Amino acid sequence: MRTLILGLAAALSVTAAQAATFRLGGLEVGQPWSRPSAAGVNGAGYMTLTNRGANPDTLIAVESPAARKVEIHRSSMSDGLMKMQRLDSILLPPGKAVTFAPAGYHIMLIGLTKSQKAGDAVPATLVFSSGARLKVEFAVGMGPTGTAAPTGAMPMDHSKH
Repeated sequence: MRTLILGLAAALSVTAAQAATFRLGGLEVGQPWSRPSAAGVNGAGYMTLTNRGANPDTLIAVESPAARKVEIHRSSMSDGLMKMQRLDSILLPPGKAVTFAPAGYHIMLIGLTKSQKAGDAVPATLVFSSGARLKVEFAVGMGPTGTAAPTGAMPMDHSKH
């Protein structure tokens, strides 16, 4: 019974954290999440990034003490092969949102410094060309739809294009 209660509490804390919204000026991050991963491997962060301001801004970097290195990536399918490309930046036009999700834009957490288990939060700072630095936490667990990000042996090309 105690195990069931603790498991339910962890699941509810993940759901509450996923519902979190982080704001700084006109910049907003909704539902940041990451799936569980082991220490030393790579993880990924997903979210919806919205520019509610009147001027464009550009995401130019992401920093996190939870990983050896953090990069902005985009995955796409081409000729049956999933390709992953590192991006230097992502433009955020005023009034627009960019979705970071499996098989699309994502934050690549390279070389996790410790295991990330359900209920944990991965701290990160989004850095923008305007000088804004938005602190967020990626809730570790299931995605906002209640399903985990895809895993498995999918062919992947990590070359920079």
